[in-house]
Amino acid sequence: MSPSERTAWTSLAVGFSVLAMKGAAWWITGSTAFFAEMLETVVNVAAASAALAAVRYSSMPADDNHPYGHAKAEYFSAVLEGALIVTAATLILREVWSAWQNPSAPDRPLIGLALSAAAAAVNAVWATILRRRGKRYGSPALVADSHYLMADVVTSVGVVIGVGLVTVTGLLWLDPLMAAVTATMILFSGWRLLRESVGGLMDEAAPPDLQSKIRDAVSQHAVGALEAHDLRTRRAGRYTFIDFHLVVPAAMTVEEAHVICDRVEAALREALGQAVISIHVEPEGKAKHSGVVVL
Repeated sequence: MSPSERTAWTSLAVGFSVLAMKGAAWWITGSTAFFAEMLETVVNVAAASAALAAVRYSSMPADDNHPYGHAKAEYFSAVLEGALIVTAATLILREVWSAWQNPSAPDRPLIGLALSAAAAAVNAVWATILRRRGKRYGSPALVADSHYLMADVVTSVGVVIGVGLVTVTGLLWLDPLMAAVTATMILFSGWRLLRESVGGLMDEAAPPDLQSKIRDAVSQHAVGALEAHDLRTRRAGRYTFIDFHLVVPAAMTVEEAHVICDRVEAALREALGQAVISIHVEPEGKAKHSGVVVL
């Protein structure tokens, strides 16, 4: 079992634990805000299940039908999670409308507040760990899950404050109001997640800082070549795909050019981790005098 898969299994277990706490908070209090929190966590558990499936599938090696591997499967998981988030927010807003028309005071609010606060603490700790591991393993599914968990922490804090104010002030409309705020934040989180995930599926270029690392590596390690141009990049899970044209002196032998390419590829993999690199060697007559200048 890969480290990413173990992390996904742990995330699913944490999700069920948090769901139990939030479900108990809603069952005990009958609060609309706690209902919103519980529904959000139901979505989180479903998304964690999808992330686990995606991580397992994406770790499969390349084959004849998928020569570039299966890493993009994780983006499908992230898109699904974004769609589930939007669905949860819609259901919450429906419940908010009903509670707004017929507000009621939560039962035994202190127990609900304690359970919700404990769930938020668990999510905060795990979201931090999950984000670090997701970046370390190059897993979009795990990183997406960590973003959603952290958003869940923020909304939990808001709900605790809102229900606490209802208990202290007796203003019953604060309960559905906090649920509405929770739904709005969930919608924003879902939109951002969908945007990032669709970008991965559409082969968006690597981030500017990553492209800068690529240019620096080529510039410093392609000694003997003249320039590199037409650099293209994309990301797929933990892999960075890179291709560019490398211009060499016309009299250079194929073997000498191959040595340069090997050196550049080694430098890129050291700088980026897992990378799939394609270099097209051209004679100096093809130089465009633009792109990456070799030092």
